[in-house]
Amino acid sequence: MTAEFLAAGWRVVVPGRSEKSLAELGSAEALHTLVVDVSDPAGVAEVARVAAADGGAPVSALVNLVGGFSSGARVHETPIEEFEAQLTLNLRPTYLVTQAILPLLMAAGGGSITCASSGSAVKPFSGAAGYITAKAGVLAFVDALAVEYAKDHIRVNAILPGTIDTPANRRAMPTADTAKWTPPAQIATVLRVLAETPGITGAHLPV
Repeated sequence: MTAEFLAAGWRVVVPGRSEKSLAELGSAEALHTLVVDVSDPAGVAEVARVAAADGGAPVSALVNLVGGFSSGARVHETPIEEFEAQLTLNLRPTYLVTQAILPLLMAAGGGSITCASSGSAVKPFSGAAGYITAKAGVLAFVDALAVEYAKDHIRVNAILPGTIDTPANRRAMPTADTAKWTPPAQIATVLRVLAETPGITGAHLPV
């Protein structure tokens, strides 16, 4: 995702969980990284501060990608703590980062927000009620934002990927048919197009 936006000429701010993970992004003059916890309001405030630091490159897009997956037992066998953990992981950072960046988009005269939901939000499967509920919540949040900030010229959309072809997913599912998985580069292109294309808002876009 970072490489796609940098190649298109964007100034990119990326929060991460560790220096090691951020170092894997490489270095570029237009790339700004910082280690923060985006489930913490103080960490999110720091992200917004860095994003707003260059007056010559006002914030015009936000891409919310933080989330995670967990599956296992059915609802009657799943502790409430596991259910709530999925809501916290998949909804709280999206809400906090969006809340912090909205004033910057409004000050710039508008822009784009894209959030990552999941295909399972509309086509559920057994054993992942917490994850599915959280990703459906992302869609509802996107719909609310699209209406609430339309007058501010802020476009808000969601992508609904299937299983993403990442090293972690390959380790977790070594016998899966990866031919049906979605390459990250394909998702990155869709994210950039949504950020750059006027007139698209309120969309739930399968990738």
